[in-house]
Amino acid sequence: MDNSTFIDRKEFFHLYGRLYSFLRQEWDMHKVSMLRTLLRQSFKKAEEQQDKEALYHLGLSMRTAVIIIDEIGLKQPAVCAVLLFHPVVNAGQAQAGMEQQFGSEVESILRGLKKVNQFSGKRTAVESENYIKLLLSLAEDVRVIFIMIAQQLQRMRDAKEASPSSRLDLSVESTYLYAPLSHRLGLYTIKSELEDLSLKYTDREHYDFIARKLNETKRSRDRYINEFIGPVKERLDKTGLKYDIKGRTKSIYSIQNKLKKQKIEFENIYDLFAIRVILDSPPELEKAHCWQVYSIVTDMYQPNPKRLKDWLSIPKSNGYESLHTTVMGPDGKWVEVQIRTKRMDEIAERGLAAHWKYKGVKEETTLDNWLGTIREALEDSETNPNQKLTDFKLDLYDEEIFVFTPKGDLFKLPKGATVLDFAFGIHSNLGATCVSGRVNGKNVPIRYVLKSGDQVEVNTSSHQVPKQDWLNFAVTSKARTKIRQLLKEEAGKQVDIAKETLLRRMRNRKIEVDEARLMQLIKKLRYKTVTEFYVDIASEKNDVNWVIDRYLELEIRETEIRESHTSVSAGEFTLKTPLQEIGGSDELIIDQNLTGVDYKLAKCCNPIFGDDIFGFVSSQGIKIHRVNCPNAHDLFSRFGYRILKARWSGKTSSSSYTIVLRVIGNDQLNIVANLMSIISKEDGVQMRSITIDSNDGLFQGNITVMLGDTSMLDQLIKKLRAVKGVKSISRLN
Repeated sequence: MDNSTFIDRKEFFHLYGRLYSFLRQEWDMHKVSMLRTLLRQSFKKAEEQQDKEALYHLGLSMRTAVIIIDEIGLKQPAVCAVLLFHPVVNAGQAQAGMEQQFGSEVESILRGLKKVNQFSGKRTAVESENYIKLLLSLAEDVRVIFIMIAQQLQRMRDAKEASPSSRLDLSVESTYLYAPLSHRLGLYTIKSELEDLSLKYTDREHYDFIARKLNETKRSRDRYINEFIGPVKERLDKTGLKYDIKGRTKSIYSIQNKLKKQKIEFENIYDLFAIRVILDSPPELEKAHCWQVYSIVTDMYQPNPKRLKDWLSIPKSNGYESLHTTVMGPDGKWVEVQIRTKRMDEIAERGLAAHWKYKGVKEETTLDNWLGTIREALEDSETNPNQKLTDFKLDLYDEEIFVFTPKGDLFKLPKGATVLDFAFGIHSNLGATCVSGRVNGKNVPIRYVLKSGDQVEVNTSSHQVPKQDWLNFAVTSKARTKIRQLLKEEAGKQVDIAKETLLRRMRNRKIEVDEARLMQLIKKLRYKTVTEFYVDIASEKNDVNWVIDRYLELEIRETEIRESHTSVSAGEFTLKTPLQEIGGSDELIIDQNLTGVDYKLAKCCNPIFGDDIFGFVSSQGIKIHRVNCPNAHDLFSRFGYRILKARWSGKTSSSSYTIVLRVIGNDQLNIVANLMSIISKEDGVQMRSITIDSNDGLFQGNITVMLGDTSMLDQLIKKLRAVKGVKSISRLN
């Protein structure tokens, strides 16, 4: 918490007035009066006692409530629940009377927020289970999801003055969980802001670079947009359509992604902006008017047929409706044009919350189906928590395709879905017995990847059973969850058979079964679970008689040990692996107060003492990355649960770190010698290598040096920049 997040008297009454006018619009005045009194009493008490924590929570609640109203569009019960949450849950007021005072809806949302509060904010290393519990809590009531997204957005907005550690935590949570959730719920504006703020807090250099470039090119961009729009407006005005047309610049985060993925310069990005045409059309003419505008635009500018996206005929699962095309504008530049109505635009900005306003319970049912699938996948007790999170992420971000049943019913699936996914999507039994499919009249295998527009029929057999390798090509969480459940059930049957076979054979050989010794054998054979041991017997990977022979050997060995009066147990007769040497020194503190933990410095960004850093739990142990590492956002978004806090201990470094400097300058006499001379005279800096290329009067090269910390690095860069002829010096990665 910083001073800017504490609510003062002026802000309190400004927000209070805004919330009061909203609540009284459609709500019972008795409820409004009770809530109004509670708010005023809470502020007065916190102000008199100078209770900063209470002022912080009150400010967060009221700002979040305004986001819920203005940017998401939820109704009075959700706003009331947000405002009540801190007094009821954190301040210890009784929740029992909430239903009687404010109604069952408010009480239900409060109950969901209370459950979520138990798990949010507790994310530490590989706490997959906490995330699973958090997501399950969110999945109980969709309004809780909207509230948590709004609260996260407000926290991100308030984090300007927060500590680097707090900003990193918030950015990881936003990138890993809340931005994908916003995407799935159609809250594209909030998703973009969360991503932009995450980039700003973790990689300020690249954020500022793109922001500066956008500002520098604004005038020429506006001029181009006006040149493109002008002729279109002339044609549209003649149609009598009511419309608004404007250019919209893409988010800084999405531009940074393009720069990274396409490995191009800022100047070479052609789609920095999109032209949006928003029509004021009656519901029955929406599609016709959108296609009419599409016809006008594509008559004037050559369209790219591969870039037509029709979400009018078949909206996205999150309710998004729009018509997108990319056309060749003036000067041979590709321009994206988005065509939609006012209703569609509000849904695009506010997501499914706005859909309810227009279509009532129908869309709520669609969302409930999705939440039901999520709950089913997350509650599967047999699935590894990390795998659950991977499946959940797939459900959030994948692009969609649409396919048809033989009767013409439409099914939406994620891009990359197979015939098997389609079968499980219709019914679990159909998926479990699926042997092949017929796509557009042709026989195909179950792993066949479907495309939009395919007509799919499923072929089944009563002899078919799920196979382990199905998990290699099934992509929907519903299919993957059900396959694992069925495999587990089948394995359970096989285990019972294998166990009975082993015990029967041992009795036939007059061998008395000692459960403790059998457990020792299973451990000695390197099995992690008893189930795996019996599965290998069932599949005949281990012969029953071979297992019995190993059991007898263990029994004989135990007897020999007892007879020789040795006190060591048989279970300890395993080679002890020597302790692994610690990879790092105690210059690092990982995850609160841990020192002496084995770690390695990541080679992708070469962190040095003084850099803002984080730890990542990889299969090779803990890797230390810079917060602005090129791979950081990928790690945050895909593996947020593996991120650890890390910081340097002490004020000075006792080690040397390798970094590479990129130098660009004029190819003039002695410039390289001058650079080398400065490096050689710098205390604590050693030069390892230098490579220089010269072309057309310019030189560029890499200088590898070893030094102790970021202050040495900053001092060295400052001196090298002062060398005559040097145009730029930057640290690679």
